[in-house]
Amino acid sequence: MKTNYEIRYAAHPEDAKRYDTQRIRRDFLIEKVFAPDEVNMVYSMYDRMIVGGALPVNETLPLEAIDPLKAPHFLTRREIGIFNVGGAGEVRVGDTVFTLDYKEALYLGSGEREVMFRSVDAARPAKFYFNSTTAHRNYPDRKVTKQDAIVAEMGSLEGSNHRCINKMLVSQVLPTCQLQMGMTELKPGSVWNTMPAHVHSRRMEAYFYFEVPEDQAVCHFMGQPQETRHIWMRGDEAVLSPEWSIHSAAATHNYTFIWGMGGENLDYGDQDFSEITALR
Repeated sequence: MKTNYEIRYAAHPEDAKRYDTQRIRRDFLIEKVFAPDEVNMVYSMYDRMIVGGALPVNETLPLEAIDPLKAPHFLTRREIGIFNVGGAGEVRVGDTVFTLDYKEALYLGSGEREVMFRSVDAARPAKFYFNSTTAHRNYPDRKVTKQDAIVAEMGSLEGSNHRCINKMLVSQVLPTCQLQMGMTELKPGSVWNTMPAHVHSRRMEAYFYFEVPEDQAVCHFMGQPQETRHIWMRGDEAVLSPEWSIHSAAATHNYTFIWGMGGENLDYGDQDFSEITALR
């Protein structure tokens, strides 16, 4: 078992627009989310969100308190949202065990307790993707399925963006301090997400793309609306989106992605939209 982490520092938009492809990928793209019997995470200076993944195969993996937290437990001063994007798995929180199937989610509030990840079947291991933000108080732990979600069906096949937005770990479903997470599923024939594009300076965001065929790719768009850049991504990769950046994508195949937000505002609809024809 191994826990890996790295720190990603925040960028000024005037600096970021001068980055070349290598620098953009180094600062914003998270390529290694899952590795067998490892916990991998990125500690981001955007609202101090942690983005990571645990892939237990032959071992039960602990969620360890990495050094930047300066805390006895990972959740001492944090909350976390966990989505299972693999086979059936279990998350043990203290003496409580939560079973998560494919596309089911779990919210854990702050508190001094151990968290362990386990797969039910090593031949079909669970893949636990998580986002974590700082928390000023404790809220109850809760498992959330798609049946519990607030679902918004948006777009159209004609616009190549027919999709279902599953709002799962959001304030309308359960109380959180600042973390908000959900899952957007694109219908066959649709490839665009989050279009028209928007920014929300009150919150940063992270996207995790999956259900992307191995021979296909996602083109993620970021940057200020008048100064956009792109990052080509594969399945099971994540990307950080600063508060000043749009976060949208088109792909060579339909796909699913998990979005997670942290910041001062829990209002999902608080967005500053940009007209499609005004993007540059």
